[in-house]
Amino acid sequence: MTRILEITVDSLPSARAAIAGGADRLELCSALAVGGLTPYAELLRQIRQESTVNIRCLIRPRAGDFLYTGEEIQLMAAQIENLREHGADGFVIGCLDADGNLDVRAMEPLLNAAEGTGLTLHRCIDVSGDPLETYRSAGEAGFDTVLTSGAAGSCLSGIETIGRLLELRDSRGGPEVLIGCGVNASVIAAFLARYPQACAFHMSGKTDVESGMIFRREGVPMGLPGLDEWHIPQTDLQAVRAARAALNEK
Repeated sequence: MTRILEITVDSLPSARAAIAGGADRLELCSALAVGGLTPYAELLRQIRQESTVNIRCLIRPRAGDFLYTGEEIQLMAAQIENLREHGADGFVIGCLDADGNLDVRAMEPLLNAAEGTGLTLHRCIDVSGDPLETYRSAGEAGFDTVLTSGAAGSCLSGIETIGRLLELRDSRGGPEVLIGCGVNASVIAAFLARYPQACAFHMSGKTDVESGMIFRREGVPMGLPGLDEWHIPQTDLQAVRAARAALNEK
């Protein structure tokens, strides 16, 4: 059984830490503070100059729901083509219809643009109407991986649903179940104790790095409420190493 540790990163320092810590694969994105958006091709190129690690790029043009317009679909297809040219090994995509079903027809331009690469269905499954049916549909559409928290706020809260998805994977030969949201070394150990067949985990392993700014004007936020400009989230090398060790124990 191949065990996979995927680290989601949005900067070169985070990619370096993830690789040094033992990541098998990166999910490359931007704007992790809003759940991740499509990354810059230039960042992918920077990482490719240093490493041949497997990289799947998130394709998400905006924050919010996964009900996309025709123009947004066209944009995402173009983003896939651009990132393929810069060395992406695969893509992380997903579209829902207004009723919460996986919208395979809407995804056709994306699937065509990504043909021949690795495909992960992202956490749109967790806000879909029926996660098990969404998983089945993803397999039929050609996805090899489904990233999920078990339709809950964290993977531990969704552990029962994840267990059912693992059963579907094994009984139907379905996509790999990539367990995400709240993953760390202790969570991996807890999952493996209950579900030894779990073998793929996704995490950010972020820590806040203190800004080098000396002058700091307070009360002028640039982004989401509760965030400031003086702490920069980056992947923590030790968190990745600990997760790698936990995954290798079983």
